Amino acid sequence: MPHRAAALLTPKATDGEWGWLARIEDAINSAFDPVAAAVTSVIFFAPSIAGTEFPLIVLWLVAAAIIFTIYFKGIQFVSWRTSLDLVRGKFSRASDPGEVTHFQALSSAVSGTVGLGNIAGVGAAVTIGGPGATFWMIVAGLFGMCTKFVECTLGVKYREVHEDGSVTGGPFRYLPIAFERFGGGVSRVLTLVFAVALFLFGAVGGNMFQANQTFAQAREVTGGDDGFLGSSGSALVFGIVLAALVGAVILGGITSIAQVTSGWCRSWRSSTSPPACW
Repeated sequence: MPHRAAALLTPKATDGEWGWLARIEDAINSAFDPVAAAVTSVIFFAPSIAGTEFPLIVLWLVAAAIIFTIYFKGIQFVSWRTSLDLVRGKFSRASDPGEVTHFQALSSAVSGTVGLGNIAGVGAAVTIGGPGATFWMIVAGLFGMCTKFVECTLGVKYREVHEDGSVTGGPFRYLPIAFERFGGGVSRVLTLVFAVALFLFGAVGGNMFQANQTFAQAREVTGGDDGFLGSSGSALVFGIVLAALVGAVILGGITSIAQVTSGWCRSWRSSTSPPACW
């Protein structure tokens, strides 16, 4: 019976009255394909280095991570015990400012990293680059831990706690301070560039890619093209439902996100938790 209900939700392509769903999907794809291709060509510009194409964005991220690691003397390796004590609440006090606990902050960060960066991203990288890509991702990830340390430290150092207890911080707070020596115009432009890049990542990487991967996996486990998710318009309906579920969480702000993600981590930890939630 549930299977039949799902089938009614997304009728087969042969049902002419539902053909408009397929036409909407095609229109959306046609509109976003050139935009995605243009953005990809800029962000992942890859000149030929020693006969091999190497994206400049990868070189930039890895180089920054290595420099940070050297400057902070490998803090991601030598201070791992302190990081665990921090997450476990050893240094927490009831009077600490902020809207979420240390564990909730961690679970919120993990929720925005694991799905795209550690699952879907790894699968795509291995498919394109082969098993060797896994090794280089591990190396880059170990150095990248220091980049995350720098980002979080700056975010906390320059955050602003308002009278109502809410907190604002992050790159929008510390970028203007970092680049104020070059003048207000430069700092505003760089902050604007970051804001645009963050929006594109959220819209394309954080939403489109993950929603696409979620639908692809759901369709595969429900029978592929012959299942109810292989029917006309199923992708559109699936996307709307997924957007509604995600919106129910994120529209509540960081407090709502933290409560949901920390709850999931605790439930996973009590069963078969991924290491990131321990």
